[in-house]
Amino acid sequence: MRATGAYLSKGFWGRSIDEFKRLANISTGISLLLCAFKLEGIKGPSGPLSLHSFHSRDSIELTKTLSDKDIGGFSNVALDWVERPASPGDDESIEGPGYARFHGTISTELPPNKPNVERSGYAAWRTLDPKPTLFGKSLFNIDMYTYLALRVRSDGRSYLVNVQTESVVPTDLHQHRLFAKRPGEWETVLIKWNDFVRTNHGFVVEPQTEIMRQKVRTLGIGLTDRVPGPFNLCIERIWATNDMGEGEDIVTAPATNAKEGQLKDKQGRHINWSDE
Repeated sequence: MRATGAYLSKGFWGRSIDEFKRLANISTGISLLLCAFKLEGIKGPSGPLSLHSFHSRDSIELTKTLSDKDIGGFSNVALDWVERPASPGDDESIEGPGYARFHGTISTELPPNKPNVERSGYAAWRTLDPKPTLFGKSLFNIDMYTYLALRVRSDGRSYLVNVQTESVVPTDLHQHRLFAKRPGEWETVLIKWNDFVRTNHGFVVEPQTEIMRQKVRTLGIGLTDRVPGPFNLCIERIWATNDMGEGEDIVTAPATNAKEGQLKDKQGRHINWSDE
Protein backbone atom coordinates (compact mmCIF):
# COMPACT_ATOMS: atom_id res chain seq x y z
CA MET A 1 0.00 0.00 0.00
CA ARG A 2 1.38 3.41 -0.94
CA ALA A 3 1.15 6.51 1.19
CA THR A 4 -0.78 9.43 -0.26
CA GLY A 5 1.03 12.32 -1.90
CA ALA A 6 0.04 14.72 0.87
CA TYR A 7 1.82 12.60 3.47
CA LEU A 8 4.93 12.25 1.29
CA SER A 9 5.18 15.96 0.58
CA LYS A 10 8.02 18.01 1.97
CA GLY A 11 5.55 20.30 3.67
CA PHE A 12 4.00 17.48 5.67
CA TRP A 13 7.34 16.14 6.91
CA GLY A 14 8.64 19.62 7.60
CA ARG A 15 5.56 20.39 9.70
CA SER A 16 5.95 17.04 11.48
CA ILE A 17 9.56 17.79 12.39
CA ASP A 18 8.57 21.24 13.68
CA GLU A 19 5.75 19.72 15.72
CA PHE A 20 8.10 17.08 17.14
CA LYS A 21 10.51 19.82 18.23
CA ARG A 22 7.65 21.78 19.80
CA LEU A 23 6.35 18.73 21.68
CA ALA A 24 9.89 17.87 22.77
CA ASN A 25 10.31 21.37 24.19
CA ILE A 26 7.00 21.06 26.06
CA SER A 27 8.04 17.67 27.44
CA THR A 28 11.42 19.02 28.50
CA GLY A 29 9.76 22.01 30.13
CA ILE A 30 7.40 19.77 32.11
CA SER A 31 10.30 17.58 33.23
CA LEU A 32 12.23 20.62 34.41
CA LEU A 33 9.10 21.89 36.12
CA LEU A 34 8.71 18.64 38.06
CA CYS A 35 12.41 18.60 38.96
CA ALA A 36 12.06 22.14 40.31
CA PHE A 37 9.23 21.12 42.67
CA LYS A 38 10.15 22.17 46.23
CA LEU A 39 8.36 23.33 49.36
CA GLU A 40 7.53 26.66 47.75
CA GLY A 41 5.44 24.85 45.11
CA ILE A 42 5.51 24.48 41.35
CA LYS A 43 6.58 27.47 39.29
CA GLY A 44 5.28 28.30 35.84
CA PRO A 45 7.10 28.04 32.52
CA SER A 46 10.39 29.88 32.24
CA GLY A 47 9.41 32.03 29.27
CA PRO A 48 6.61 33.25 26.99
CA LEU A 49 5.01 31.16 24.25
CA SER A 50 4.93 32.77 20.81
CA LEU A 51 1.54 32.34 19.11
CA HIS A 52 2.09 34.48 16.01
CA SER A 53 4.73 37.00 15.01
CA PHE A 54 4.71 39.43 12.10
CA HIS A 55 8.45 40.08 12.19
CA SER A 56 8.99 38.49 8.75
CA ARG A 57 7.28 39.07 5.41
CA ASP A 58 6.11 35.45 4.99
CA SER A 59 4.12 35.67 8.25
CA ILE A 60 1.27 37.24 6.26
CA GLU A 61 0.94 34.04 4.22
CA LEU A 62 -0.09 32.22 7.40
CA THR A 63 -3.19 34.40 7.82
CA LYS A 64 -6.44 35.15 6.00
CA THR A 65 -8.80 38.14 5.93
CA LEU A 66 -12.59 38.11 6.15
CA SER A 67 -15.26 40.75 5.64
CA ASP A 68 -18.92 41.26 4.79
CA LYS A 69 -17.92 41.03 1.12
CA ASP A 70 -18.29 37.29 1.66
CA ILE A 71 -22.06 37.88 1.91
CA GLY A 72 -22.25 40.64 -0.70
CA GLY A 73 -21.33 43.61 1.53
CA PHE A 74 -19.10 46.56 0.66
CA SER A 75 -16.48 46.74 3.43
CA ASN A 76 -12.84 46.60 2.35
CA VAL A 77 -10.11 44.83 4.34
CA ALA A 78 -6.39 44.17 3.93
CA LEU A 79 -3.56 42.77 6.05
CA ASP A 80 -0.22 44.07 4.79
CA TRP A 81 3.30 43.50 6.00
CA VAL A 82 5.28 46.63 6.86
CA GLU A 83 9.05 46.62 7.21
CA ARG A 84 10.49 48.88 9.87
CA PRO A 85 13.08 51.38 8.61
CA ALA A 86 16.63 50.17 9.14
CA SER A 87 18.63 51.84 11.90
CA PRO A 88 21.88 53.65 11.00
CA GLY A 89 24.67 51.14 10.55
CA ASP A 90 22.36 48.18 9.83
CA ASP A 91 23.13 45.90 6.89
CA GLU A 92 20.56 46.98 4.27
CA SER A 93 20.54 43.47 2.79
CA ILE A 94 19.03 42.08 5.99
CA GLU A 95 15.23 42.27 6.27
CA GLY A 96 14.53 43.86 9.62
CA PRO A 97 11.68 43.00 12.01
CA GLY A 98 8.35 44.20 10.71
CA TYR A 99 4.69 44.23 11.63
CA ALA A 100 1.25 43.76 10.06
CA ARG A 101 -1.18 46.54 9.19
CA PHE A 102 -4.85 45.55 9.42
CA HIS A 103 -6.73 48.28 7.58
CA GLY A 104 -9.63 49.08 5.31
CA THR A 105 -13.06 50.71 5.35
CA ILE A 106 -16.24 49.60 7.07
CA SER A 107 -19.49 49.95 5.15
CA THR A 108 -22.92 49.11 6.52
CA GLU A 109 -24.57 49.27 3.10
CA LEU A 110 -26.65 46.17 2.44
CA PRO A 111 -26.40 44.26 -0.84
CA PRO A 112 -29.48 45.23 -2.94
CA ASN A 113 -29.88 41.78 -4.49
CA LYS A 114 -29.78 39.79 -1.24
CA PRO A 115 -32.89 40.52 0.87
CA ASN A 116 -31.93 37.80 3.37
CA VAL A 117 -28.86 39.81 4.46
CA GLU A 118 -30.05 42.15 7.24
CA ARG A 119 -26.71 43.22 8.80
CA SER A 120 -23.39 44.22 7.32
CA GLY A 121 -20.25 46.09 8.32
CA TYR A 122 -17.45 43.87 9.62
CA ALA A 123 -13.85 42.94 8.86
CA ALA A 124 -11.38 40.56 10.46
CA TRP A 125 -8.21 38.55 10.05
CA ARG A 126 -7.11 35.28 11.62
CA THR A 127 -4.33 32.74 11.43
CA LEU A 128 -4.82 29.78 9.12
CA ASP A 129 -6.15 26.44 10.33
CA PRO A 130 -3.27 24.18 11.42
CA LYS A 131 -2.29 21.61 8.82
CA PRO A 132 -1.85 17.89 9.63
CA THR A 133 1.45 16.48 10.88
CA LEU A 134 2.62 13.01 11.87
CA PHE A 135 1.46 13.90 15.40
CA GLY A 136 -1.92 15.31 14.42
CA LYS A 137 -2.82 19.01 14.15
CA SER A 138 -0.31 21.50 15.50
CA LEU A 139 -2.42 23.13 18.23
CA PHE A 140 -1.25 25.54 20.93
CA ASN A 141 -1.30 24.54 24.59
CA ILE A 142 -1.62 27.66 26.76
CA ASP A 143 -2.62 25.75 29.90
CA MET A 144 0.36 27.03 31.91
CA TYR A 145 -0.16 30.70 31.01
CA THR A 146 -2.36 33.39 32.55
CA TYR A 147 -2.34 36.11 29.90
CA LEU A 148 -2.67 36.61 26.18
CA ALA A 149 -0.31 39.44 25.17
CA LEU A 150 -0.57 41.61 22.05
CA ARG A 151 1.86 44.25 20.83
CA VAL A 152 -0.33 46.71 18.89
CA ARG A 153 -0.74 50.28 17.67
CA SER A 154 -4.41 51.14 17.48
CA ASP A 155 -6.56 53.87 15.98
CA GLY A 156 -8.88 53.70 19.00
CA ARG A 157 -11.69 51.72 17.41
CA SER A 158 -13.46 48.84 19.22
CA TYR A 159 -11.61 45.74 18.05
CA LEU A 160 -12.28 42.22 19.30
CA VAL A 161 -9.63 39.55 19.88
CA ASN A 162 -10.85 36.17 18.60
CA VAL A 163 -9.63 32.76 19.80
CA GLN A 164 -10.81 29.53 18.15
CA THR A 165 -10.25 26.08 19.65
CA GLU A 166 -10.93 22.49 18.64
CA SER A 167 -14.41 22.85 20.05
CA VAL A 168 -17.30 20.45 19.59
CA VAL A 169 -19.01 23.39 17.85
CA PRO A 170 -16.57 24.53 15.12
CA THR A 171 -18.19 27.97 14.76
CA ASP A 172 -17.67 28.88 18.43
CA LEU A 173 -15.29 31.76 19.17
CA HIS A 174 -13.92 33.08 22.45
CA GLN A 175 -13.79 36.88 22.28
CA HIS A 176 -12.62 39.87 24.30
CA ARG A 177 -12.36 43.60 23.66
CA LEU A 178 -8.92 44.89 22.76
CA PHE A 179 -8.55 47.94 24.98
CA ALA A 180 -5.77 50.15 23.60
CA LYS A 181 -5.26 53.10 25.92
CA ARG A 182 -2.78 55.03 23.79
CA PRO A 183 -4.10 55.22 20.22
CA GLY A 184 -1.38 56.05 17.74
CA GLU A 185 1.38 54.60 19.95
CA TRP A 186 2.82 51.11 20.30
CA GLU A 187 1.69 49.36 23.49
CA THR A 188 1.47 45.86 24.93
CA VAL A 189 -1.96 44.76 26.13
CA LEU A 190 -2.50 41.73 28.38
CA ILE A 191 -5.83 39.88 28.56
CA LYS A 192 -6.53 37.07 31.01
CA TRP A 193 -7.36 33.85 29.20
CA ASN A 194 -10.14 33.19 31.70
CA ASP A 195 -11.89 36.46 30.81
CA PHE A 196 -12.73 35.55 27.22
CA VAL A 197 -16.42 35.15 26.38
CA ARG A 198 -17.72 32.23 24.35
CA THR A 199 -19.76 33.36 21.32
CA ASN A 200 -21.29 31.94 18.17
CA HIS A 201 -22.09 34.05 15.09
CA GLY A 202 -21.78 37.23 17.16
CA PHE A 203 -24.00 36.16 20.07
CA VAL A 204 -22.93 35.09 23.53
CA VAL A 205 -23.49 31.37 24.12
CA GLU A 206 -24.98 29.90 27.29
CA PRO A 207 -23.80 28.08 29.25
CA GLN A 208 -20.39 29.73 29.19
CA THR A 209 -17.38 27.42 29.07
CA GLU A 210 -13.70 28.15 29.45
CA ILE A 211 -11.32 28.06 26.51
CA MET A 212 -10.02 24.58 25.70
CA ARG A 213 -6.58 25.66 26.86
CA GLN A 214 -4.71 22.68 25.44
CA LYS A 215 -6.28 22.97 21.97
CA VAL A 216 -6.04 26.57 20.75
CA ARG A 217 -6.50 26.47 16.99
CA THR A 218 -6.47 30.02 15.54
CA LEU A 219 -6.14 33.60 16.71
CA GLY A 220 -7.21 36.85 15.13
CA ILE A 221 -8.70 40.30 15.48
CA GLY A 222 -12.01 41.61 14.15
CA LEU A 223 -13.95 44.85 13.90
CA THR A 224 -17.71 44.42 14.20
CA ASP A 225 -18.84 47.77 15.66
CA ARG A 226 -20.65 48.61 12.35
CA VAL A 227 -19.35 52.20 12.41
CA PRO A 228 -18.79 53.29 8.79
CA GLY A 229 -15.38 54.65 7.93
CA PRO A 230 -11.68 53.74 7.80
CA PHE A 231 -9.84 51.61 10.33
CA ASN A 232 -6.15 50.98 10.94
CA LEU A 233 -4.61 48.60 13.49
CA CYS A 234 -0.94 47.54 13.53
CA ILE A 235 0.10 44.25 15.15
CA GLU A 236 3.66 43.17 15.82
CA ARG A 237 3.18 39.88 17.63
CA ILE A 238 0.87 37.80 19.84
CA TRP A 239 2.05 35.51 22.64
CA ALA A 240 1.09 33.78 25.90
CA THR A 241 2.79 34.86 29.11
CA ASN A 242 2.71 34.82 32.90
CA ASP A 243 4.74 38.02 33.29
CA MET A 244 2.55 40.99 34.19
CA GLY A 245 5.57 43.21 33.63
CA GLU A 246 5.43 42.61 29.88
CA GLY A 247 2.31 44.73 29.45
CA GLU A 248 1.70 48.42 29.99
CA ASP A 249 -2.03 47.69 30.12
CA ILE A 250 -3.79 44.71 31.66
CA VAL A 251 -7.44 44.09 30.85
CA THR A 252 -9.27 42.53 33.80
CA ALA A 253 -12.67 40.97 34.25
CA PRO A 254 -15.76 43.24 34.04
CA ALA A 255 -16.29 45.37 37.13
CA THR A 256 -18.33 48.38 38.23
CA ASN A 257 -16.56 50.56 35.65
CA ALA A 258 -17.41 48.22 32.78
CA LYS A 259 -18.16 49.56 29.32
CA GLU A 260 -20.90 48.32 27.06
CA GLY A 261 -19.58 46.36 24.10
CA GLN A 262 -20.98 45.29 20.74
CA LEU A 263 -21.49 41.65 21.73
CA LYS A 264 -25.03 40.69 22.72
CA ASP A 265 -26.69 37.65 24.22
CA LYS A 266 -29.72 36.05 22.62
CA GLN A 267 -32.01 38.30 24.66
CA GLY A 268 -30.39 41.36 23.07
CA ARG A 269 -28.50 42.47 26.20
CA HIS A 270 -25.06 43.99 25.62
CA ILE A 271 -21.99 42.41 27.19
CA ASN A 272 -20.07 44.70 29.51
CA TRP A 273 -16.28 44.96 29.34
CA SER A 274 -13.79 46.46 31.74
CA ASP A 275 -10.97 48.67 30.47
CA GLU A 276 -8.84 48.63 33.64
